[in-house]
Amino acid sequence: MQLSIFMSRLSALHVRSYANIGRTASQSLSSASQHMKTTGGFSSALHYLVPLSSSFQFQSHSADKSKHQTARSMSTEMGKSPILSVQPSRGLVDEMFQIVIMNLLPNQKVTLHSLHQSEDKDFWEAFGHYISDEHGTVTVSKDESLGGTYEGTEPMGLLWSMRPVPGSRSGLRLRKKDVLSPMVVHISLYSGHLSEGFRQQTALAARVTERWYIAPGVQRVDVREKGVRGTLFFPPGPGPYPGVMDLWGGGGGLEAYKILQNHPKVQKDRLAMLGLSFGGVVTLSMAVNSKIIKSQCCVCISGSHVGSVDKSLFKIFEEIKRNVNTMRVNGDNQLIHRNFIQPIPSDLTQKMDVGKIKCPLLLVNGGDDETLPAVESAEDMKEIMKKAGNLHLLEVLTYPGAGHLIEPPYTPHFRASNFIIQGGEKVVMLWGGQTKPHAYAQEDAWKKILAFLQKHLYFSSSGAVKARL
Repeated sequence: MQLSIFMSRLSALHVRSYANIGRTASQSLSSASQHMKTTGGFSSALHYLVPLSSSFQFQSHSADKSKHQTARSMSTEMGKSPILSVQPSRGLVDEMFQIVIMNLLPNQKVTLHSLHQSEDKDFWEAFGHYISDEHGTVTVSKDESLGGTYEGTEPMGLLWSMRPVPGSRSGLRLRKKDVLSPMVVHISLYSGHLSEGFRQQTALAARVTERWYIAPGVQRVDVREKGVRGTLFFPPGPGPYPGVMDLWGGGGGLEAYKILQNHPKVQKDRLAMLGLSFGGVVTLSMAVNSKIIKSQCCVCISGSHVGSVDKSLFKIFEEIKRNVNTMRVNGDNQLIHRNFIQPIPSDLTQKMDVGKIKCPLLLVNGGDDETLPAVESAEDMKEIMKKAGNLHLLEVLTYPGAGHLIEPPYTPHFRASNFIIQGGEKVVMLWGGQTKPHAYAQEDAWKKILAFLQKHLYFSSSGAVKARL
């Protein structure tokens, strides 16, 4: 079992905090939407979870650097050299940045290019083609990209459309392992509409932006006890905070819950569970079957209620291993895992009885999920809960064109990538999804998951504010 704890964001209006146990720190992420800056909301996380504080803390840390860049921009403006502005230069990974180009010729063709070197030493890039207006300006949040790895008005296209540079290893997936260091992205401006050969060209201007997974002041605590392996993240202050247990991997869920519940900085009556993919299956299983875990709410992303009935996780993994050779592959030899549990069985003994769930449940699914039949599972769960009389607890978000890995905003989309299944066999897993609708799903789902957790962790059933830190 791997876990992590995640908390809240310090906004300009209020401070709200919240703790979470779930995945490993390498998959933990701090976050909050721009909406939370003005409404004073806390931050939450999906696939990755990490606490957060406020973005303006980052900006204050880089004040001297910003002054230097402003002075440099003023000097280049006098010389009519192109000016490239990327703000904020340092921010949390779910924050939208603003890119503006000035001092171009009217109607000048230019290419914006982003480049990132992963912790695995692979290079990832994205680029968009723009034409300046009559004033020689390009504003990425308003102007359309006419081509490249993304098209249209896409303020964050330089991130979510990233892909390995030509000549890279096949089957790559961009994953952050060290959340204590930022994702560093180099953004460069080139003359003309380029689609290749960026390293052989001289940039007109360039900037570096840092995308942080953890905010200043957040405390990280490793957990290695009672079969649980994970990380806790706490915001500044004594607490206690509501908690989220982010489930991922094999067993240990019950012990992780106890560790989180008994921690002095955690509100034991304000706990939620969240899981992606198989973590979602574990989340549902614990919500249905555990007599000890009393979750305030649950979030299941790209999961299913089929299987795991009266089976240990070890037996489930062994069953997957035995049947991997019977799973279908496409023309690119990519494994289509969703067929493993299709069609959805009608026999209730072959699936979890979600009619027993007693807390609010949010399902987040992609319409082009090739790994699990999450959409079909959600429809079946809806019928089960309707018959049981607890349908009012269910909320379902379905995103057409999105794939299986619905992660935090602006995470690059991977339709397929290398994957090691139980037993150590290497395959290419087909996750599904189309890049642009998948990017939209990640951004929209993130905001709605934050709102869902805030509603049920900070407010009582009567709607009154339970805690305001």
